[in-house]
Amino acid sequence: MAQAILGISAFYHDSAAALLSDGQIIAAAQEERFTRVKHDSSFPVNAVRYVLTEAGLNFDDLDSIAFYDKPFIKFERLLETYHAFAPIGFLSFSKAMPLWIKEKLFFRRMLWAEFSKFGNLRKPIFFPEHHLSHAASAFYPSPFEKAAILTIDGVGEWATTTIAKGAGKNIEIIKELHFPHSIGLLYSTFTAYCGFSVNSGEYKLMGLAPYGDHDSAQTESFIYKITSEIVDIREDGSILLNMDYFKFATGLQMANDTKWTKLFGLPPRLPESEISQDYMNMALAIQQVTEKIVTKLATSARFLTQERKLVMAGGVALNCVANGRLLKDDIFDDIWIQPAAGDAGGAVGAAYAVWHIVKCNERIADGKLDSMKGLQLGPEYSEKEIIQSIQKYQPIYATYDDFTSMAAIVAEKIDQGNVVGWFHGRMEFGPRALGNRSILADTRNPMMQRKLNLKIKFREGFRPFAPVVLEEDLAEYFDSSKPSPYMLFVYNVKDARRNQLPDDYNRFKLFDRLYFERSDIPAITHIDYSARVQSVNKDANPKLWLLLNEFKKRTGYSILVNTSFNVRGEPIVCTPLDAFRCFMTTEMDFLVMGNLLFDKNAQPPGLENLFHSEKKID
Repeated sequence: MAQAILGISAFYHDSAAALLSDGQIIAAAQEERFTRVKHDSSFPVNAVRYVLTEAGLNFDDLDSIAFYDKPFIKFERLLETYHAFAPIGFLSFSKAMPLWIKEKLFFRRMLWAEFSKFGNLRKPIFFPEHHLSHAASAFYPSPFEKAAILTIDGVGEWATTTIAKGAGKNIEIIKELHFPHSIGLLYSTFTAYCGFSVNSGEYKLMGLAPYGDHDSAQTESFIYKITSEIVDIREDGSILLNMDYFKFATGLQMANDTKWTKLFGLPPRLPESEISQDYMNMALAIQQVTEKIVTKLATSARFLTQERKLVMAGGVALNCVANGRLLKDDIFDDIWIQPAAGDAGGAVGAAYAVWHIVKCNERIADGKLDSMKGLQLGPEYSEKEIIQSIQKYQPIYATYDDFTSMAAIVAEKIDQGNVVGWFHGRMEFGPRALGNRSILADTRNPMMQRKLNLKIKFREGFRPFAPVVLEEDLAEYFDSSKPSPYMLFVYNVKDARRNQLPDDYNRFKLFDRLYFERSDIPAITHIDYSARVQSVNKDANPKLWLLLNEFKKRTGYSILVNTSFNVRGEPIVCTPLDAFRCFMTTEMDFLVMGNLLFDKNAQPPGLENLFHSEKKID
């Protein structure tokens, strides 16, 4: 019988479960997709149930279980940190200790209480360290036989950044940076100071950065103050934070707001308030500082490992602007990043660590394809299940036996300015929708960015959208032909597609700049001509490829807007009912689920109001 290993991440944020069978990933999912609680940190009971079902296994069939960090070492770090900063932080200490004493000191017992819901046989539980789980998630599924490994996040147990070397089935940790000196926490502190939520708003800060003025004296001043007062950046990429400016070690907030206000001449921005140019410049400053640090770390990783290929994981590895810069710098011949680079991906890494390190199983890499299966690792629904899940609403839809014909019709609808929900196959694992749970639209429409943000996603109007493009046509639109299947790199729109900016462009207000038509694909061209690109391979996602190809036949453009199928504050849709509800409560025009096509205007009268009422009850 195959050896099955269950990987778990839980109790911090983005809880998830993953299952390996004889070293091959079978399924993985985040708990939030089932509970509909964004960044759900609870034990992933629904995700565990799903991955076992997908693998056709019972809990008792498992060989072993892997948890993505070592709770007791984390508790040690917590105690030593409070001791080092005492008496500062007593309030935070008094809140944290009862939880640790009541639950987390008896962690194994707590886990078994959860696992007892699935079976009675006790299985070996292994606890790889947090950054080893990240490193394993980056290296073992990668296409490389050997590689340098760089993991960067907020904090695990003690480590916040590691440089390691992977070869065959082995991972060797070479250097670590320890808490409280953390690149992830540095970036998150600026995220909070600019009025966004930690652990979810970092994307917003990255998206805001291009609105900063590169030529502004204020931006240069911010960079100087950050690097001279707040963080000491060493030549090897390691950092030392000036903890006088931070409260995250022992407090209930990130920054020492009083000191930051004095240093920057700028108070913390209130969430949801207007975003002034000051905060845009601050976002640009910390983005540039972060890119500098990541570049230095990558250079050190190359020197220390003498490897020509790099793999990355950890939350900071989702900073696709920094990733794009690494590509351009040519420090390595090739880079592969774990697409579920945050804590959810730790479940995958923990399972891989047990398979290769604990069980000593060999590893084979073909040098070309990774083993993440395009991230299509979540639940899939048959046409019968789709119809059954929404039939009580008596929706009206058309059924197509020939998907090519359907794709041609959907391409026509998008060409006419419509927005389409696209629900196919297995749900993606990780933070990005990659064409199975997506909202698609026309990149050529200069009004589309505004429509998607304000009337469909219900999110901040400044946020950019990503393109999805046929892999073979990538170089026609962007300055790189390197495939980007997981939307992890930022490329620049080609010069030939750009429109000239006015001389006084930087004096425009935020939304005047945003809505200026910067290229012939304006809906995905960010203010600095960049785009977070997803390329589609025909074999990896044949249905999405077919739609793009049909759109190309019709318009000459093989590129669409691809944004996740959800609204602000909610996880990406998982079930057909999730998708239909989102479709009915936004201004999406059409919905494709399998071979079914739903037209918003054809739905029964009052159905939209019914869904709004159900949403309020939820």
